[in-house]
Amino acid sequence: MDVNYELYKVFYYVASLLSFSEASHRLFISQSAVSQSVKLLEKKLNCTLFVRSTKKVQLTPEGEILLRYIEPAMNMIKRGEAQLMEADSLNGGQLRIGASDTICRYYLIPYLNWFHKEYPNVHINVTNQTSIRCVELLDNGQVDLIVVNYPNSVLMNENRYKIVKEFQDVFVAGEKYSELKNRQVSLKELQNYPILMLDRKSTTSEYLYMIFQKHQLELIPEIEISSNDLLLDLARIGLGITFVPDYCIPKDREDLFKLETKETIRKRQLAVAYNEKLPLSQAAECFMAALGELYA
Repeated sequence: MDVNYELYKVFYYVASLLSFSEASHRLFISQSAVSQSVKLLEKKLNCTLFVRSTKKVQLTPEGEILLRYIEPAMNMIKRGEAQLMEADSLNGGQLRIGASDTICRYYLIPYLNWFHKEYPNVHINVTNQTSIRCVELLDNGQVDLIVVNYPNSVLMNENRYKIVKEFQDVFVAGEKYSELKNRQVSLKELQNYPILMLDRKSTTSEYLYMIFQKHQLELIPEIEISSNDLLLDLARIGLGITFVPDYCIPKDREDLFKLETKETIRKRQLAVAYNEKLPLSQAAECFMAALGELYA
């Protein structure tokens, strides 16, 4: 049934106040307009909603039934409007972030801690996915912003971004491969060792394949998994040599060491991005402004 929301709104105020004149004051419209709206609604619903008399207005049984459904709907709309207003003032709403497990753990934690202390009424929702999958979440409007590795093959022009951190990818090994310590190792030589790396849906994996291809070398990983922390654990017990961002290597891990390569491996960055096609909440703007600044 095609009924204008405004008709239900007029009905709600008349039914709540049991007065056409009071409803007109609340709605800032004439009493005649209120009366006409009620008559039109009754015509569309094919029933009488009010019993009118010179002294008072009463709901009919049909009017009481309708009010039971309209009242919670109106309250939900009011709450939704209130939450939107609170979100604009950082007193409510939510902040939706997409980032990988590694970026969350080793980069975002202090920012999330700061933001929660500053704006405790803003609900924080973090979705953990690879950097490539995070761009898909952003494009679909499922998150407000993402923090991802850059360069990123799927980060297109409609997504605005800024660089918030620079980092170096490094090869890491455990004591089993101690013969590689304190000397330069070529990528060709590394082909003789088991390589542990992230799965192919990650930007880090893309980058490592690109490095080997640039030097006309084939890369055949021994193990592919989705966690940098697990890669470091596997390297520690001697299952192979892994390739990870330097910021996720614990400083107190004496059982791991970084390899020095003959070939130069260019640094990469972390970038925060948002979708230009979608409105950005004040919470998201505030969080983005803080990234790269508070803990630089």
